[in-house]
Amino acid sequence: MQSDFDVAVIGGGPAGSTAAAYLAMAGLDVALFESEIFPRPHVGESFVPATTPVLLETGAMEEVDAAGFPKKYGAAWTAAYDLRVPSNGFAGISHRLTAEVQFVERDQPGVDRDYTFHVDRGKFDLILLKNAEAKGAHVFSGVRVLKVDLDDPEQVTLTCRMGGKEVGFTAGMVVDASGRGTLIGRQRKLKVSDPVFDQYAVHTWVEGLDREKLATQPEEADYIFVHWLPVRDSWIWQIPITETVTSVGVVTQKRRIREFGGSSEEFFWHMAESRPELLEVLKGARRVRPFKTEGDYSYAMEQICGDRFVLIGDAARFVDPIFSSGVSVALNSARLACKDIIAAHRAGEGYGKERFAAYEAKLRRAVSYWYEFITIFYRLNVLFTAFVKDPRYRIDVLRMLQGDVYDGEEPRALTLMREVLKSVENDPSHVWHPFLGSLRAPTAMPQF
Repeated sequence: MQSDFDVAVIGGGPAGSTAAAYLAMAGLDVALFESEIFPRPHVGESFVPATTPVLLETGAMEEVDAAGFPKKYGAAWTAAYDLRVPSNGFAGISHRLTAEVQFVERDQPGVDRDYTFHVDRGKFDLILLKNAEAKGAHVFSGVRVLKVDLDDPEQVTLTCRMGGKEVGFTAGMVVDASGRGTLIGRQRKLKVSDPVFDQYAVHTWVEGLDREKLATQPEEADYIFVHWLPVRDSWIWQIPITETVTSVGVVTQKRRIREFGGSSEEFFWHMAESRPELLEVLKGARRVRPFKTEGDYSYAMEQICGDRFVLIGDAARFVDPIFSSGVSVALNSARLACKDIIAAHRAGEGYGKERFAAYEAKLRRAVSYWYEFITIFYRLNVLFTAFVKDPRYRIDVLRMLQGDVYDGEEPRALTLMREVLKSVENDPSHVWHPFLGSLRAPTAMPQF
């Protein structure tokens, strides 16, 4: 039976466009279906260096470089208040739980520069979509996939809305990159709510934010900043978008905005008021976009692949964005999945689930590292600060912060942090026990 395409990709965000580019470059006949017309706004505006090798491999880096996005040389975390924190044998611990890193401190395989990017996702995603098309993918913009029929053992049928009509397309297999809409995940009831994280974000863009006033050093002004609030499990992001425009957003537990009862804008300012020095700088900027909200910050899927389908990017898994992992997972999940898809296509023996075993194993492992690292960070902030500031462990932590988690063994920093956290949790007399937060990991970690 002759299908319309070898592979159909649902979604033109970073995961879908990257997958379509890889597959087209390998000679497959690929269709990409995107329901929106780009450019369109999107969160997830700050990257980690693990995105660089994928952008280079797919040929998108030249256009990304030319776009003039702000370069991201590092990241910083600020504390809401001073604390008297016992050193517990770690060097560099002080009374204030601040931390910062520079990517140049560690060489990363496949990364040819000491920076990554902050981006306007509307522009960045359009660059990747156009790159996929330039590589030979058939791009259908403004076409929504309504249903995926996987019952036929020979091919997949997609029912799409195109120009007010329903149209069918067939393909040998489908790649679901539909983002947090998780088309196949919803259709097959695969989505699993995260038992630990129930985070929610309220965000906007502002112009004229005095970034230097919030930085410890002038050269750090264009880092991504995570400003912890004196409210449990809550923080504000600060991401440069242009020389004058900055993305800012509050992340907190969803229940807090329900309990607050006011508008999203009122809630944002209510949370910002808990950091007076931050509030003063925010008030000095001019808002240039409406406030928006984001939910579903962490979830898993019971399956990420099956006969004739794989899920990539946010359609497969999403974890709390505090370490800017979203686009890295999108691009690298596309890279890993496409290796298996291309091999299956060349073997000519179909796209059975077993063909995607390598992808499944690597993505499970990589995202589990991200998830545990993030939950440990929430559970015991002082532990993260101790590891970042101690010369014995700093480079190991930086490997995680660079997103270098997809190949090789478990990051040493994660192994050691897990051991320290366990000792703190199991000993009420431990000097760090009073600093434990409410989130627990990794026992509640959802499985794919």
